[in-house]
Amino acid sequence: MDTTERETIAAYEGPDSRRLLARLRDVMAGGGSGQDRLNEIVGLIAGEMRADVCSCYVMRAGEVLELFATQGLNQSAVHKTRLRVGEGIVGEIAAHARAMALEDAPSHPSFAYRPETGEDPFQSMAGVPILRGGKVRGVLVLQHKERRHYAEELVETLQTIAMVVAELVAAGELVNAQEISNQGDPVLLPARLSGVALNPGLAMGVAVVHRPQVTIRQMIAEDEGKEQERLSEALTAMHSAIDDLLAAAALAGLGEPRDILETYRMFAEDRGWLSRIREAIRMGLTAEAAVQQVQNDTRVRMSHLTDPYIRERLLDLDDLTNRLLLHLAGKKSEADGATLPDDLVLVARSLGPAELLDYDQRRLRGVIVEEGSPSSHVCIVARALDIPVVQVSDALNRIEAGDPLIVDGDHATIFVRPAEDIQDAFTQSMDLRARREEMYAQTRSLPSVTRDGVPISIQLNCGLLIDLPHLHASGAEGIGLYRTEIPFMVRSTYPEVDVQTDLYARIMDEAGERPVIFRTLDVGGDKMLPYMSSGEEENPSLGWRAIRIGLDHPSLLRQQLRALLCAAAGRPLSVMFPMVAEVAELEAARNILNLELERLVEHGREPPSTLRVGAMIEVPSLLFQLPALLPRVDFVSVGSNDLTQYVFAADRGNPRTANRYDPLSPPMMCLLRRLVEACSEANVSLSLCGEMAGRPLDAMALIGMGFRSLSMAPPSVGPVKTMLRSLDVAALRQYMQGLFQRPDHSLRPKLKAFAKDHGVLI
Repeated sequence: MDTTERETIAAYEGPDSRRLLARLRDVMAGGGSGQDRLNEIVGLIAGEMRADVCSCYVMRAGEVLELFATQGLNQSAVHKTRLRVGEGIVGEIAAHARAMALEDAPSHPSFAYRPETGEDPFQSMAGVPILRGGKVRGVLVLQHKERRHYAEELVETLQTIAMVVAELVAAGELVNAQEISNQGDPVLLPARLSGVALNPGLAMGVAVVHRPQVTIRQMIAEDEGKEQERLSEALTAMHSAIDDLLAAAALAGLGEPRDILETYRMFAEDRGWLSRIREAIRMGLTAEAAVQQVQNDTRVRMSHLTDPYIRERLLDLDDLTNRLLLHLAGKKSEADGATLPDDLVLVARSLGPAELLDYDQRRLRGVIVEEGSPSSHVCIVARALDIPVVQVSDALNRIEAGDPLIVDGDHATIFVRPAEDIQDAFTQSMDLRARREEMYAQTRSLPSVTRDGVPISIQLNCGLLIDLPHLHASGAEGIGLYRTEIPFMVRSTYPEVDVQTDLYARIMDEAGERPVIFRTLDVGGDKMLPYMSSGEEENPSLGWRAIRIGLDHPSLLRQQLRALLCAAAGRPLSVMFPMVAEVAELEAARNILNLELERLVEHGREPPSTLRVGAMIEVPSLLFQLPALLPRVDFVSVGSNDLTQYVFAADRGNPRTANRYDPLSPPMMCLLRRLVEACSEANVSLSLCGEMAGRPLDAMALIGMGFRSLSMAPPSVGPVKTMLRSLDVAALRQYMQGLFQRPDHSLRPKLKAFAKDHGVLI
């Protein structure tokens, strides 16, 4: 194709979208069957867009796309031509939920020729997915006999039209909604669903299905100015409601979860999001339809990404979209309903933190979601409220509103409509758990001392201001690990020094006299910052992360250390560097810290009263440099999660290897015992802040090896403290002497036997 021809073709960007949408509105409002209206729609599109062919494929059961209507292909092919998802160009569009615009469609590797359609002479093709609720409901296609370049504006218009068609499909006038349900009557039987535990705990209650979607009655606008005004009013009302929610007394017991909720508020004011909505209104959609179109497009684009941070932010955006639609419709949240049961279990596709807080916390017992992760905002808030959360991928298809439910967050299991014997068993389990919680609560003010008088320091792992009230409530002695990266991850830009200084000062204020160990920025691997790209990595957990990023970008590390030093202002400060693989890295980090300390004094700022520097023991190579390391640090802390995976070369994120090797195995226990001996000889403080510390049996083994400081999540403090107060360390140490050289895969069974024989409460 020569340049002149391309310019001529490219100049045609499509029809007047407003006029086309107005005509579609008349068709949708008219009489006749759904099939009649669909036939009229494809004819109208073909005419307005000067296309030789316009076809509509609709998704049927079994992920089959059926030709439902066409203008330009053989009419005899309607309801006979079918393509599997992924088959042909139409199937590719459905499989990836992405538009395709091809000048030479027959040359595309996915092209599939169907002779019954009579599409031989058609050269160019443009197709868009028909989306509804983030799912593909069909595909809308244009074809031209002559080779044509499809402008981006034309494809966008086609996507807008597909939204209108989606309403016709979703209404059940073309395909019965029950056809694509693969559950049928068995959904009424008792069921046991397995999932992923996002927050531990047990709960029983009645299912309340969280379906915040608003039915959009009118897709096409009659007055653009009025729709823009409606959007502005709804945004103002939504912002005010969010502010009221953040200030609500219900949050007072949580501390101030500003890191999460400020980000949520930031999404609500995102200019890119709002500009896309306003542009969709300018194309002729109502405010509601514009909001939904932007969300459909965003969800499809982001669902293909694997970065966990980005996918979790999508849940926040879902929450905001639903809230904005409710404000546009003049409705209240369904959580406001007075008919909610006293014991409710929330079931949702996804959930935002503010949506969770909409529900009465006195009634809310558990949460089941189809999408989420332990680090998602809603899970962090649920953890603060001690609400069990389980992810089950097919929950909404398996659970009906009003179903009795049991949520077992400890074992990632959901019981739907459980039989009486199951309910009785779980009632007993919950009663036992409640009695244990009472027992744990009674130990809160008791000293963390073993039965034979050995003191053990129990500290907390924290990462947000929302965690700090647990420091006082649990009776922990301090914060053994404060993860500074979470506030970085919930912002769209790197926080300025004064912002960081304010945050760290507030943490110290909340902790009071209790010590806090701040771990410097530990990002990379599965914790990427939205404003920092490391590119593709074959193995991110072994890649560019933690101290490696800090040393490669010393300005980032300097700013964080500067903020920590300023925040201390005459108070003790403990700084710990993560992922140190060699002493040279620690020396480089300490040099940066010393530079910032000199800068602080030069500017007349008050330095910390004491400054302690430590290193995380996560990389096995550092263990071979202990004689050089220990004189250079005030303390070390074992990150057992990473250390275990590196010792055994077993990715803890891989289901096939995550549980293959036990931390309570002879290799790991020998390693930890030697570390205890080396630190004792060098008179360097040693702690462990991985998941091992929070499991009573593992904690027992650590104490038997010589650990005297353990840092854990707040819910683990009670069980671990109860265990250690029932433990005779001398007897345990004598018993363990004969275990280290055994060839066993795991020493866990033998340690359990010791606990049972000696009355240790694990």
